[in-house]
Amino acid sequence: MSKIKHILSTDISDTEIIQGIAQGDNRYINKIYKVFYPSIAHMIISNNGTDDEAKDIFQEAVMVLYDKITQQKFELNSKLSTFLYAVSRRLWLKQLARKGHSRNTSDISDFEDILHVEEDIQQHQEIENKFDQMNEAMNQLGEPCQTLLKDFYIKNLSMRDITDKFGYTNSDNAKTQKYKCLQRLKKIFFTIKIKE
Repeated sequence: MSKIKHILSTDISDTEIIQGIAQGDNRYINKIYKVFYPSIAHMIISNNGTDDEAKDIFQEAVMVLYDKITQQKFELNSKLSTFLYAVSRRLWLKQLARKGHSRNTSDISDFEDILHVEEDIQQHQEIENKFDQMNEAMNQLGEPCQTLLKDFYIKNLSMRDITDKFGYTNSDNAKTQKYKCLQRLKKIFFTIKIKE
C-alpha cells in the first residue's frame, strides 16, 4: 500500500520511474501522464495544436521512452521531463512541417539551447529534399547515363564490366563516359534545386 502511495506522490525520482517501467509496472506509465503531460499539452496547443493532437504526440513520446527502456538502450542524460519534452517537440515540429505551418510559433523555442531539435529536423528535411532532387535528376538524365551510373555507384560494377556491358572499346572510354554522365547529372540536379 505504501508503494502505491509513493507512486502517486509527486516527489518520485526519474530513476524510480524508469526502473518501474523496466519492470513492467503500468502505474509508472500512468504517473508519467499525470506529471509530464500538462506542460507538453500546453506547448502543443499553444503552437497550432489541438487537445487530441497533444494526446497523440505525447503517447508517441511515451512509446519512444518505453521502447528505449525495454530495449535497455536508455541512458537518461537529462531530466525525464526534458527528454519527454524534447521527443514531443521533435514529433510536433515534424507534424507542423507536414501540415505546412510556420515553425516561428510562440513558445516552441523553449529549451532550444538544450535540444537543437529545429536544426535536426531542418537537416533531415534538407537530406530528404536532396534525395528527391537526385531521383528527379536521375529520371531526367536518360539512357545510357542512368543505367551506367546506377551500375557503377549502386550495383558496384567494375569499369571492365561496364565496358563490356555498354560495348565501349576500352575502360578509359567507359571512364570518360561516366565522367560526362556525372557532369550532366550535376547540371540537372542544380537546375532542379533552383526550380524549388
